[in-house]
Amino acid sequence: MSSFKDDFLAFAIERQVLLFGEFKTKAGRLSPYFFNAGLFNDGDALKKLGEFYAKAILDSGVAFDGLFGPAYKGIPLATSVAIALAAHGHNVPFTYNRKEAKDHGEGGNLVGAPLKGRILIVDDVISAGTSVRESVGLILAAGAEPCGVAIALDRMERGKGRLSAVQEVERDAGLPVVAIANLHDLMTYLDTQPGYTDTRSAMQRYRTEYGVD
Repeated sequence: MSSFKDDFLAFAIERQVLLFGEFKTKAGRLSPYFFNAGLFNDGDALKKLGEFYAKAILDSGVAFDGLFGPAYKGIPLATSVAIALAAHGHNVPFTYNRKEAKDHGEGGNLVGAPLKGRILIVDDVISAGTSVRESVGLILAAGAEPCGVAIALDRMERGKGRLSAVQEVERDAGLPVVAIANLHDLMTYLDTQPGYTDTRSAMQRYRTEYGVD
């Protein structure tokens, strides 16, 4: 496993962004873990998170010309990733959207740099893929090309069918999805940590029932 994946998972657990126990998902499943990227909620945490995204994106080899952060969680994420990429010598523009179009000032529902070229969407997770579909529509309407999606954690969990939400995005939108870490990475990491035997067993049972490859 890439060292930044280990470091990211340790960081998420330390910040209590990644919790273990019993949590009900939107699909009504009882999950043994919960990930809430909204709890990366101070300057230091957001700085480190942006660096993890940047490492995953650069490691993936996906070519892009700009970033797009869908409202609302994607806005600080795209901002932090742009700053982190600049520190790595990749200074790229970023754009985000408003939920409602502004009818004064600069107007419209897009803020930041004009969308041009290949645009990488930055979000926290992919649940139903709704945010990605909306982002793709906005990018195409601006005359740019969506080229991929970067997320923090891929749960590798089935949606309504046999595929996961991430796999459905890759299939339907034809976009690669880059995750800082996924469920396999998390379970591998927990194998190396003391005190997680029961948690690891619960996650394996959950993965057997709901997981995808």
